[in-house]
Amino acid sequence: MNKRSTNRSARNLAEIADPDALAGELGVLFEKHGAGNDFRAAMLAHLKAFRARGHETIETWLSEDGRGLACARRIGALQDAIIQGIYAFTTRHLYPVTNPSSSERLSVIAVGGYGRATMAPGSDVDLLFVLPYKKTAWSESVCEQMLYTLWDMELKVGHAVRTVDECVRLSNADITIRTSILDARFICGDRALFDELEERFQADVVAGTGPEFIEAKLAERDARHTRSGESRYLVEPNVKDGKGGLRDLQTLFWIGKYFYGADSGEGLVEAGVFDKSESRLFRKCEDFLWAVRCHLHFMTGRAEERLTFDLQRGMATRLGYLPHPGVRDVERFMKHYFLMAKDVGDLTRIFCNALEVQHVKRTQVLSRFMQRFRRRRPGKLSDSDDFVIESDRLNIADDLAFERDPVNLIRMFHLADRYNIPFHPEALKIAHRSLKLIGPKLRENEEANALFLKILTSRNDPEVVLRRMNEAGVLGRFIPDFGKIVALVQFNMYHHYTVDEHLIRSIGLLADIDHGRLADDHPLSNEIIRTIRSRDVLYLALFLHDIAKGRPEDHSIAGARVARRLAPRLGFSAADTETVAWLIEHHLDMSMIAQSRDLADRKTIEDFAATVQSPERLKLLLILTVADIRAVGPGVWNGWKGQLLRTLYYETEPVLAGGHSQEQRKFRIESARARLRKELSDWPQAEFDAYCERHYPAYWVRTDLPRQIEHARLLHAMDGKGGKLAIRARPDEFRDITEITVFAPDHPRLLSIIAGACAASGANIVDAQIFTTSDGYALDTIFVSRELPEDADERRRAERIGKVIEQALAGAVKLRDLVGQRAVTKGRIRAFSVEPDVLVNNTWSNRYTVIEMSGLDRPGLLYELTDVLARLNLNIASAHVATFGERAVDVFYVTDLTGQKITNANRQAAIRRRLLQVFQPQKEGSKETSKDGGKDGARAGARAGEAA
Repeated sequence: MNKRSTNRSARNLAEIADPDALAGELGVLFEKHGAGNDFRAAMLAHLKAFRARGHETIETWLSEDGRGLACARRIGALQDAIIQGIYAFTTRHLYPVTNPSSSERLSVIAVGGYGRATMAPGSDVDLLFVLPYKKTAWSESVCEQMLYTLWDMELKVGHAVRTVDECVRLSNADITIRTSILDARFICGDRALFDELEERFQADVVAGTGPEFIEAKLAERDARHTRSGESRYLVEPNVKDGKGGLRDLQTLFWIGKYFYGADSGEGLVEAGVFDKSESRLFRKCEDFLWAVRCHLHFMTGRAEERLTFDLQRGMATRLGYLPHPGVRDVERFMKHYFLMAKDVGDLTRIFCNALEVQHVKRTQVLSRFMQRFRRRRPGKLSDSDDFVIESDRLNIADDLAFERDPVNLIRMFHLADRYNIPFHPEALKIAHRSLKLIGPKLRENEEANALFLKILTSRNDPEVVLRRMNEAGVLGRFIPDFGKIVALVQFNMYHHYTVDEHLIRSIGLLADIDHGRLADDHPLSNEIIRTIRSRDVLYLALFLHDIAKGRPEDHSIAGARVARRLAPRLGFSAADTETVAWLIEHHLDMSMIAQSRDLADRKTIEDFAATVQSPERLKLLLILTVADIRAVGPGVWNGWKGQLLRTLYYETEPVLAGGHSQEQRKFRIESARARLRKELSDWPQAEFDAYCERHYPAYWVRTDLPRQIEHARLLHAMDGKGGKLAIRARPDEFRDITEITVFAPDHPRLLSIIAGACAASGANIVDAQIFTTSDGYALDTIFVSRELPEDADERRRAERIGKVIEQALAGAVKLRDLVGQRAVTKGRIRAFSVEPDVLVNNTWSNRYTVIEMSGLDRPGLLYELTDVLARLNLNIASAHVATFGERAVDVFYVTDLTGQKITNANRQAAIRRRLLQVFQPQKEGSKETSKDGGKDGARAGARAGEAA
């Protein structure tokens, strides 16, 4: 820090944090009002105003200079002034002691985060009151007065009142207390007591316990990462406790202070842990993260630590980010954030590796999925003279290894993968400093490219090695197009990770499928991956499928171009290169068709088969699609999506193989019935046969066995009671959703009524599956977002939704009024805007007009869309409901009341106009009876499409 900035910071602090002046002002108020309620009210008003003015000034300074660490220190200094002023006033005016005894001493000490003299506006105030040996009436009165004043100021105050002996004893017994006192900082009172505590703490607690403390803090860090999300690339990161956040830096600070006696980055340089550039990086990361955290608190007016979508736009504006072509301002800010989080990860790795080298932290293997780690004798590897085993880690033989042969920058990661050896910190450090050696010559080197392909397609654990390459900066330099998407954020609620993290995770999931570790979740992928002709094609296509994100053009088309350049470089033939490019260009097709098209419609299958063209491409596309969806984030994949993808695969495969899909379909239906018969062996054969006849073929190919069993028992129970309506709810904790199954007589507007009842109950529909039985009933399954953590509570909530559905079907409630009270966009989703689109298409089906609608999701959207379709006198033959984060995509196969397609251009325009109004409910017409349709419309007619 230069002298000018130091003086400016000091001048600023003097303006806002003068404890003597504050104590004098409180004394004037005391003289004016005397002891009593009037004084207390005036004192609290003065203190709150003092703090508010200080925060307002500090926020202004933060906006002007952008210095996050300085801001945190200014807030800490302001809090110091408040506590010092209150203490001085209390001991001078309320509880003065003219000739204090040895027991009438008190030291007020900041501990925890406050002890580091850095605070965010909403941070807790952690105080330790240290007494000489026993509590006296004086010390008790002073502590109470100070605490009650701070509490009445509405501050979150953590406190303890202890003697020095108690502090030492409790520190030895509790690692949290030990860490808190490690950060202890004198504020006011008796300095000698603080000095005694520091001396005793070092001698009786710290001495000889470094390794124990380090293991405890690193275990605590790992548990915190598990709670807040394992990846540092979660798109809604926790700035304080998330991986790559402030707490990680603070953990390094704690360990550095405890083990090395270093209380700053410069101290860690002197200890030989960091070099000067790494120390500067430490300070840079700390400054940036503190700026974000302080802005977060100022923006929200509370101790908000999570950078949620609805706050990211405002943060980008506050920090001065501007949009670039293809990249929004908020995405540029979040990319910078994740690059900083990556730097924190680099510093953490360097630090921990240094500790391992000094044998105070256990050495880790590279991957838990690879063979058991065996200690290797120190010395050179047989594969290369440029690498050695040192302290059970892979190191370079000398500092010139990379300059002597730049291929070693790739070879190092190949050797680590081959032998499951973790990296020596020196090797990674020198590799990072040697990135300039990765240029056009190395990128075109045949051996380097062959080694990279071996890493990418490794049968060990390619995800781990690719992540290490990415963290070292090697991956982005060797594959420049990958470097462009490092830390790139897609500003939407669907993707949970940055683009580079998503790609690397998808490779890990593909490796899991390849090894058979996901056979239960993905039986078809597990089966067909052993029959594909080229693993290399599949791995490269998956690695590159989102490589062109963040560009103005369609990322699938641009990504295919990248593949056509890169694949030949990696040794792929022209045919395999074209297959890789095709997979990238069409990597979204199978998912979109499975989730938003009628798979029972012959035209859907024929069109998809015409796009795919070969059984081999179909296999590759299925496996790629599964890995891609799974890698989006937790809770995105579910069993129903798996069933839809398998159905699309099984329907398309015989068409591509030149066989008859209808024969295959009949075989699959017979197999499905046979499996169900085995599960319902107690049913009489005649009863089972009659039940099977109630379902159309589409039901048997689109519904998995567990749901078939559940449906059969639900209908059987209803028939036994002679009922006409059955509703069952089933929470699914793993998928974070709740299924509500409704079996009722089919009639106009049924889907609209069910959707409206869910919206009226505050339930957010994320998916829907609808069927009609041959005896005129509807079997609908609605998937709603889970809201309660316990299954029993969530089941009761779902049962209440079921009651509303029942009341709505009986006409006992006015859905429109109830939905109107709920249909307000809330929470994170308000941060997004999705351009609504309505497509009326007559080419996707031979029998139906297909209406595809997409726009910003909100409560009650499905109800309003189906209500409009009913008012337009359209029969819904099938509905396909999907949400991709904040974006809803709803597809309906419809006819007019005579069973014909909608071919009139004017009527198509009217349909588009009315449906677009649903996405803009503030405009008139969204809740009125349409001029283009009647009061009622059929929901599905006979749903003839399912009988086909």
